[in-house]
Amino acid sequence: MARNEVDPRFGDLLRALLEARGISYRALAARVYQGKTYVHDLATGRAAPTVEVAQRLDEALDAGGALVALVQPQPAVPPTAPSVDAELEAIELARRIEASDVSDGTLTRLEQAADRMAMSYAATPPADLLPQVRRYLGYVTGLVDARMTIDAQRRLLVVGGWLSLLAATLHIDLRQRPAAEAWLATAEQMAAHAGQDEIRAWCMETRAWDVLTDGRYAEALALSQQARALAPSGGSALIQATAQEGRAWARMGKAGETRDALERVARLVSNLPTPEHAEHHYRYDPAKAISYTATTLAWVGDPAAEEFARTAIDELLSEPGGVPRPRRVASARLDLALALLAADRPDEASAEALSAVTSGRIVPSNWWRAAEVLAGVESTGVREAKDLRDACLAFRPAQRELTS
Repeated sequence: MARNEVDPRFGDLLRALLEARGISYRALAARVYQGKTYVHDLATGRAAPTVEVAQRLDEALDAGGALVALVQPQPAVPPTAPSVDAELEAIELARRIEASDVSDGTLTRLEQAADRMAMSYAATPPADLLPQVRRYLGYVTGLVDARMTIDAQRRLLVVGGWLSLLAATLHIDLRQRPAAEAWLATAEQMAAHAGQDEIRAWCMETRAWDVLTDGRYAEALALSQQARALAPSGGSALIQATAQEGRAWARMGKAGETRDALERVARLVSNLPTPEHAEHHYRYDPAKAISYTATTLAWVGDPAAEEFARTAIDELLSEPGGVPRPRRVASARLDLALALLAADRPDEASAEALSAVTSGRIVPSNWWRAAEVLAGVESTGVREAKDLRDACLAFRPAQRELTS
């Protein structure tokens, strides 16, 4: 997905046009299939528009192209990016210069690349990141039979395990289950040979999430508990598996067990420092606890979910340097929408869901959550339901059918 360069004057112009036309934020949001909060964030500079959103705003406000001119699309990096090929070529040349099949320098650079891609996960569309991960996996495959020390072999298996796990996660996001299962099996095999239980536990937790999104809640619960039993003490996999268990209990309607799981997560992260790279998908960031709590409470129908979801959104949108985890913002808006539905405020729920859907950041594996909110909003009969359905039809992932 291409990035956009937004002129800082965009928000000022949007506010001026609103005032000149005498249009409210709510009215404009309805015209462009966006949430009121999102439109307000655009006007105040807290959020950046896509080119498509800028075009809709421009048309709705009869701005004659002035708003669109302030949003310039930047060319997307193609899946087989030259930068990826160049880095791999540099790694291979360095390996040959060192006259070693698999040197320490080669392994270090592969480990750094694996970490970098895990850090890119939150902000990069899965269809864009997957080809890069597969390229590095191909390079690792080419080194498996090379001569190396026992320690080097273990390091290669570990980096291959993390890359295989990331590939599986991306295939799950894209709803490509056979490929996901194949890479999960490979990750587990590499981790077993390397004695890396952290990766093995992450594999089980990843399977738990996959079956949870498929409505197999009891199976998700069992996998989460198996992951907890296997995960090393103090590791991120243990925290993530515990959080996953809470979500499974929530989908099963078990409020007491859900609360117990959330309390265990809170204890596990109470003294946990923020990792150096908080965006790393496999390094638990204590700040994630708020988002996970919002999701879990929303699913179990707890009124406290609204406060947690709003807090999560505010914190994510106020992060320095923009919004490095836009996918989590979209998910938090869906959580808030569910909480608002439970509070009998379907018009507000529809606005939040609109903002999440039209962000373009809901991956196929998470689309069922948008469909669930849509069904809830439509069941109330509010007029906003039509706008939400139209947006869902426009933004739904390819080959995914809406449920109603």
